[in-house]
Amino acid sequence: MKLIAFVGMPASGKSEAAAIAKKLGIPVVNMGDVVREETARRGLPPTDENIGGTGTSLRREEGMDVIAKRCVPKIRIIKTPVVVVDGTRNINEIEYFKKEFGNDFRLIAINTPFKMRFERVRKRARSDDMNCTEELKRRDEREKGWGLDKAIEKADITIDNTQTIEKFQKQIEQLLGKI
Repeated sequence: MKLIAFVGMPASGKSEAAAIAKKLGIPVVNMGDVVREETARRGLPPTDENIGGTGTSLRREEGMDVIAKRCVPKIRIIKTPVVVVDGTRNINEIEYFKKEFGNDFRLIAINTPFKMRFERVRKRARSDDMNCTEELKRRDEREKGWGLDKAIEKADITIDNTQTIEKFQKQIEQLLGKI
């Protein structure tokens, strides 16, 4: 089984890339869902602060690769030749996936400028989204604190998501077709 993981700053296009994979019939495991599930298990409302705080405390309590470790059993039960992981956040997660999947693991970074990411956040209206640029900057810093910027640097492939949504979708479709 090949495992393809998307990595990028918040609102860079990871979920859109994962949606394209789903449309192509490729199963997707969302790492953020693991954190949202844990946040709900702890009885917390799904706000950015609670979800981010849960992600931080999980990593502090169980190690920086805890989310990847919780995702691998979900990935292994899927019996398809390719699975996509949405939302890798740090080097430890990447190393864990590489250990589990070896040469069948590919990391794809999605690069999008801050201003474009903020405009997208305002349009998508998720419960954990930010309402002002300061909140997005805080989230960026929190995720960099987990090692997100270092994880992005480890990508096998980097895609710039600065064009129209249609061009980005086509780019992801072509890339997934090659892999």
